[in-house]
Amino acid sequence: MGTVLIACDKFKGSLTALQVGQALARGISAVRPDLVCDLMPVADGGDGTLDAALAAGFDEIPVMATGPTGETVSTRFARRGTTAVVELADACGLGRLPGGRPAPLTASTRGVGDVLGAALDAGCRRIVLGIGGSASTDGGAGMVAALGARLLDSAGRPLPSGGAALLDLAAVDLAGLHPALPDTEVLIACDVDNPLLGPTGAAAVYGPQKGADPDAVALLDRALSVWADAVSRRTSEDLRALPGAGAAGGVGFAGAALLGARLVPGIDVVLDLIGFADRLSSASLVITGEGSLDEQTLHGKAPVGVARAARASGVPVVAVCGRCRLTENQWRAAGFDAVHPLSALEPDLATSMARAAELLQLIGRSLAATAPHAAIAPDR
Repeated sequence: MGTVLIACDKFKGSLTALQVGQALARGISAVRPDLVCDLMPVADGGDGTLDAALAAGFDEIPVMATGPTGETVSTRFARRGTTAVVELADACGLGRLPGGRPAPLTASTRGVGDVLGAALDAGCRRIVLGIGGSASTDGGAGMVAALGARLLDSAGRPLPSGGAALLDLAAVDLAGLHPALPDTEVLIACDVDNPLLGPTGAAAVYGPQKGADPDAVALLDRALSVWADAVSRRTSEDLRALPGAGAAGGVGFAGAALLGARLVPGIDVVLDLIGFADRLSSASLVITGEGSLDEQTLHGKAPVGVARAARASGVPVVAVCGRCRLTENQWRAAGFDAVHPLSALEPDLATSMARAAELLQLIGRSLAATAPHAAIAPDR
């Protein structure tokens, strides 16, 4: 009996990673009930990382945390043994902005610090932090403040939350930083190489996505420079130019400089967490995908990471997507044997998104019926 490993990321705005896999499995099983469909939702370190960990057997631990603009939110982390998976977006990301209203100058990362603190208090000593979907550009200052650091102005008063407030930063007091941090491995899932400051930095590149106009971008870049100066004075190490320091509005910088974190490729750490290699060993075909296969996909996104791992083991890989903006040469070079976009069945984007589950089921049926790969034959 053959096994099809279905390792898809979400179709953003349409289906979760698990729903994508379930739709494909329904189609495959309708035509080939003899096949085993092994569903393994994946993510690249952004939103969906928690769900991938939970689907892989981690336990869900509820936490109350601070939302991006100060409200209390109910969030969670995933835990297995002493390993935790924390997702910034679930605590204080764009989806947590009240009414969806951006707050580029005042939004904070305090919430993810709350969750990290809860994981440390629970005894977790290996933490994987997914930082996609950030709503703030505070350099990770809120995160480290929630973990016990004190950010003070020239009068010794604590700063308010948000990136703009860093303009008044005079000193960073780390005496109260969580005592478990020196004994904890913190891995930040990061797939960008932006420095903290300048034209390719956190404010300039990502600030506009969070509602910052040109004046706000300039202000935030100055504020982050003040933050970098203060941290460098305190730690005697300057990491503002570290590739990835500008990720998530500067969370990469604060994590590396103050939490001792390592920045690692998101999909690689997620595949390791969820035990992808073990499940791959029994598969004869892998189906992966995400909402859009495009140039961004080629730079560390989940489908390419899955394809790379599968091809290294000699397992054929098929991709599904809402739309494909890659040439055949590009997607073949990325490791895919075939690509099946929903747009080939329904060209209207809104209709395709609304009917995504139905269309994926049709693709699953087609894959099973045509058996284009040895995968849907008996086990290797």
